Amino acid sequence: MPTDTHHQIALTLVPGVGSILIRQLVSYCGSATEVFRSPLARLMKVPGIGEVTARAILKSAVLAEAEQVVKQVEKLGATALFYTDKAYPSRLKPLYDAPALLYFQGSGNLNAPRTLGLVGTRQATDYGRRVTNEIIEAVASYGISVISGLAYGIDIAAHRSSLANGLPTIGVMASGLDIIYPNIHQKTAEEMLAQGGLLTESRPGTKPDAHLFPARNRIIAGLSDAVVVVEAAAKGGALITAEYANNYHREVFAVPGQLNQAFSAGCNKLIRENKAQIYTSPKDIIEALNWDRAADHVSHKNIAPPLPTDITEEESQLLALLRQSADLHIDDLSWKSQIPMGRLASLLLTLEFQGFVRSLPGKKYAVVYI
Repeated sequence: MPTDTHHQIALTLVPGVGSILIRQLVSYCGSATEVFRSPLARLMKVPGIGEVTARAILKSAVLAEAEQVVKQVEKLGATALFYTDKAYPSRLKPLYDAPALLYFQGSGNLNAPRTLGLVGTRQATDYGRRVTNEIIEAVASYGISVISGLAYGIDIAAHRSSLANGLPTIGVMASGLDIIYPNIHQKTAEEMLAQGGLLTESRPGTKPDAHLFPARNRIIAGLSDAVVVVEAAAKGGALITAEYANNYHREVFAVPGQLNQAFSAGCNKLIRENKAQIYTSPKDIIEALNWDRAADHVSHKNIAPPLPTDITEEESQLLALLRQSADLHIDDLSWKSQIPMGRLASLLLTLEFQGFVRSLPGKKYAVVYI
């Protein structure tokens, strides 16, 4: 009998049904399983679902195809993570274009407390590799998880430096889990399974076609608390990742490079256009993300004042959420409270004026303690 996982995978295999429509279908029907149990007329009432798509959902062939995918995933020792699953990356859940389903292989925590994305050109210089290693060595004591794309150049340098420094590292792939690209990174990928893992939205057997790389880059950006572009040409995947990171309200840093050097052009452009902060030392990242102050916040948690009584229900909800953590990113607050971003920003500003909340670097917020 098909399980929930079969139905969740099957939804991603229906032609014309992407992540946004999957969310609408599940929201309307209650679960992926109920989507396939719904009659044609009910499916056609879901916004964006016409008769052709509704009939495609109800075809038995898509469930048979999902059964084959389930077998492939099990053979790899991997896991399929639907967006409603607890283990699905919480940083991705609030994003409008987040994958409805991910495939993960490894032992790492996709919801690590601190994450850092490191990206750059495939034609990294010695300078770029040296800076990448410098960053990872400097932040290793903060227990971060390093996110990158397993590609040549800066990506693989980030993964290998993470492994050498005992940090978990997640490789986000543009292919299926069974197709390591480039193949020369197979050994590193295998090492990452024990100290992090591999993540993709592509089913096993998917080849790394060009159009899948920009989609992969949005996952790197979404998983990261901050993204550092180490070296980049004037155009390329690293700049796409930085663009996504800005759209997702992540911190973005760019390492400045020599003038007239091809792989400094992209970083210098990001800085010039105010799309990235200039990176001068690891301290820039540590302070922007408030990693150096997190311990102070935790030490004060036991002497927090009682919740005020003269505030609205929404404000009370936000304060309760903030009291459960040392600090929270605004995206996490929006997801956990289900308050739209515009409304949330206004509420946080009001609470800050009232002295209940303080804003922190890295678009994070914390309760003001006595």
